[in-house]
Parts: sequence; structure tokens; C-alpha cells
Amino acid sequence: MSVRPEAPALPAGDVDGAAAGAAPAPPRPAAASRRPRRPQDLRTLPRGLRRRAVRTRIHARRLAAQAVSAWRSSLHVRIGAITMVVAGTVVVIVSLVLFSQIRTQLLSVKQQAAIDQTQAGVVYAQTEVVGIAAGDAASVRATLDRTVQQLLTRGGSAGDFDVVMVYRTGDTERPPVVSRPGIYPALPGALRAGVEGGGQYAQYAMVPNDSGTPRPTLLVGSPVPGGTSSAGRLELYYAFPLDQEGETLSLIRTTVAISGIALTLFVAGIGVLVTRLVVDPVRRAAGTAQRLADGQLEERMTVRGEDDLARLATSFNAMADSLQRQITQLEGLSQLQQRFTSDVSHELRTPLTTVQMAADVLHESRGDFPPHVARSAELLHEELDRFERLLSDLLEISRYDAGAAVLDWEPTDLGALVGRVVDGMSSLATRHGCELRVTCPPGPVVAEVDARRVERILRNLVGNAVEHGAGRPIEVTLAANRTAAAVTVRDHGVGLTSAEAQHVFDRFWRADPSRVRTVGGSGLGLSISLEDARLHGGWLQVWGQPGLGAQFRLTLPLTAGTDLTSSPLPLRPTIVRRPGVRP
Repeated sequence: MSVRPEAPALPAGDVDGAAAGAAPAPPRPAAASRRPRRPQDLRTLPRGLRRRAVRTRIHARRLAAQAVSAWRSSLHVRIGAITMVVAGTVVVIVSLVLFSQIRTQLLSVKQQAAIDQTQAGVVYAQTEVVGIAAGDAASVRATLDRTVQQLLTRGGSAGDFDVVMVYRTGDTERPPVVSRPGIYPALPGALRAGVEGGGQYAQYAMVPNDSGTPRPTLLVGSPVPGGTSSAGRLELYYAFPLDQEGETLSLIRTTVAISGIALTLFVAGIGVLVTRLVVDPVRRAAGTAQRLADGQLEERMTVRGEDDLARLATSFNAMADSLQRQITQLEGLSQLQQRFTSDVSHELRTPLTTVQMAADVLHESRGDFPPHVARSAELLHEELDRFERLLSDLLEISRYDAGAAVLDWEPTDLGALVGRVVDGMSSLATRHGCELRVTCPPGPVVAEVDARRVERILRNLVGNAVEHGAGRPIEVTLAANRTAAAVTVRDHGVGLTSAEAQHVFDRFWRADPSRVRTVGGSGLGLSISLEDARLHGGWLQVWGQPGLGAQFRLTLPLTAGTDLTSSPLPLRPTIVRRPGVRP
């Protein structure tokens, strides 16, 4: 007897899932779900909910911040989390595929055994109901009861089961004979229609047990050939509960879940352990490098074994030895250079003083000399003045290099200081055809600074603007906020490129080496100005653009020793004039 395709009904899926979804709880009436609240509940509930929500939100934000911090700062955490996610994903996929295969195979075996047992029952029932149509209703009923009881005692390899026999005479269906009440009404109509049409069908359905609780059941129905005649038709149904299969699948699911979690944790632990074996030497190398950067040049890494990490430690130690030798050598050369500059500057002071005195005498008597000799005396006097400024700047630079420069700060009105600088540079600006424009706030701007050094910075900035301003106006602006004061010096001359702006504070640097200094500076003015600004804890910055001029900005803290966070004036001018347009 062949088995035809199953009638459409409950698919052979997860048995537990079918059982869980079979008996949904009836909806509770809306009136029963509401209970009256006292006025006190209405007053206290919103406040309590708000407090609980705020506490929950704060706690969640704190946990999120801790998780983000651990993710960013710890390689162990990242590797462990990534390994756990990847391993967990693989385990879940493998577990689902494995569980699906086991479930399909288990139900397939169950279904095949049930069909075989049903076919054997049909053969037995065929021999028992021969001539049933000739008897009366009582004898037919007795024969069917006896057959059902005999089928129950025969058993089979499919496990526990119940039997239903249905006898039809014409269009009349007599009361079915069942081994347990409540089974016949649970038979799906599609299954009964298929068996009534003469075929054998198997179908999964929810059939109530003795207590009335639905449980997943495999139903197999088949007509009994010997009971089919013009007078009546006989149908045999088997019901095989799937409780044992459900327990087996639940046990398999639990085992697979526990094994998957254990395997995921094991793989993540291996990843963290391997990462630690690699990261710990790197951390030790980072700590050693940090101590080397702090000046502890004798720090070295410990070499263990002969593996790659040991070779890393050996190479790191060799690099540290080389750096220590080079740093020591450079320190010696730097000290030698500083001492040489300082000694030469001091040694040149005495002969320079003598030559300066003689040059002053010649300069005062130049009216008695021939014109060419008088001009030589003037040039000698000017170059000696420049030479003296160069020596002074060299001595100042040597003090900065030696770390011997100190501040003599006192409360100073920066507006008055800017005024003195502009008054002192006005004659130089007049000779170059420049106009000095000063913008200051109405009230005093008092800052704790070394007035001599700040005045020197501003003189250098104004002198540099006059030299490169191409005869156009020079704007000097002073502004202040709660913590800082700033002075900008803006010219509209040749300007600077971004590459030139990076070297403008280098010693003896010129944007155009062929250009001759017209102001007579030493080439160290901006370098000394930068060191003076740093000594105050301030900023000295420059902006420039070819053909649009340049702007220097000096920012100083109002209180000595405080850190700067912003400047009262922008570094880039807000209005940029076009090249070639004179104001």
C-alpha cells in the first residue's frame, strides 16, 4: 500500500513550538484589566516613574561610557568581544543546522514507523471485519470494539498510540469506535477527506490528552479494503503522540545551547590568552619607550627566549642604545655650541667697544673729511650699530638655549606699551612711507608680563611689517577677554606662502635670500620673539598670503602661569584686500 502526499495541515516542524502555539490564552476583557487607583497612587506614580527613569538612564549612560572606554583602551576587550561574536555566530548557525537535521531525521523515522504500523493494522483489521456489513448494529459495534482492542494490544515500533475506527453505511456515519475519548473530534477535516477518498495520509495536528491539554500528535489514516462495500465503508486512524520526541528534541536543544555557550567562551578565552601573550611584550615596550621619552635613557627591555618577541626586545634595546649615544653626542655638541656662542659674544664685547668708540669719534668728525671718507665713516658707524645688535641677540639666544632666561614680570598696561612701541617706530615707518594705525580698547588692559621682553616682541613685529609692507599702512590692534590679551600687527605687503610661514621663525631665515635687509635687523628678531612669547606661556603665530600681506598675532595670558585656551583676536584677517589695491 503506497503512501500518498500529505494533506495540507500543520507542518512537520518544531514539536515544542507547535505545542506552545496551540492554546493561546483568551483575551482578558478590557474592564477586567483595569483596576481603580486611589488618588494617592495618581499623585505619587508619575514622580516615582520619573525618578526611576532618570536613575535608569544615568546608569545606562554610565555603563555605555565604561563599555566604550574599555573598547577603545583595551586590545584584550576588543579581541575577546570580536572573537566571542564571531564564534557565537558560527556556533548559532551550526547549532541551528544541526538541530534542524536532527529534528527532521527524528520525525522522519517516527513517521515511517507510524506508517508501517498503520499498514500492519489495516491488514489485521481487514481480516477481522470480513462480513461486517451483514450484521446488525450491535454486532457491528462489537466487532469494531474487539478489533480496536486487539490493535491496541498488538503494539508496534512507533511507540504509544490510539486507534479510531469509523464505519459508514451509505451517507450515514455511525458513532466511531475510539480507544480514548476526545480523539475523533480532533481529526483534521483534510485528513478525513483524504482517507474518505480512498488514500492513506499522514498529518501532524494538536490532539488533546486525557486532561484536555493539546499536544503535538502524528495522525495516520487509511481505509480498510475489506470493510468497503456497497453497504458500508470502514476507515482506520492511528494517533501517535510526540511527547517522547518533544522531550528528546528539548534535551538536544539544551545540550546544543550549553555546548555552544561553552565553546564560544572557550574560543574567546583562547583569543584573549593568545592576545595577552602578544600584547604584554608590546605594553612593556610602550612603557620602556615612554620612560625613554621622559629622559630615562638607561631604560631597556628584558629579553626572554629566542622567539620573535625576544628579537623585538633585542632590536628595541639596540635602538635605545643608538638613541642614547646620539642624544648624548648631540647634547655635547649643543652645549659646546652654546658655550662657543656665549664665549665669542663676550670676547667680542671688548674689541667692539673700542672700535665703537673710535667709530663715534670718526663719525662726529666726518665734516672735516673728504666726501668719500665721510661716507665711509657713516657706513662704519651704521654697521657697528648693527653688529652690536647682532651680538646682543646672540647672547640672548644663548641664554634661551642654556635655559637661563627668566621672566621679570609685573602688572603692565599693554595699551601704554603698544603706544610706546608705535611712537618709537614712527620715524622708521615715516622713512619707508608707511602709516602706523593703532586700535586699542578704551580702558586699560593690564597683564602680568615682562614689559621689556613684550616691548622687544612688538618692536620686532612692527619692524618686520615696515620692512615687508611695501609702503602701505600697518595696522596694530590690541584686544582682551577674561583670560588673555592679544596684539596683531597687519601689513599689506608681499605676504607669505604656507611653506614660508612654517620657517618664518627660524634663525637667520629669509623668504628671498637675495633680498637685502633695509631695517638693519640681525635675522634673529622673530626667533627671539617666539622664545619670549613661549617664556610667557603665550602664542606667537603668523598668517600670510602672497600679494595680500601678512599678520602676526601675539597672545599672552593676563595672569602669569595660566594656560591659554583661546585668543581675543582671529589669526586670519576678516577682510582681505585684493592685490595691488592701495587703501
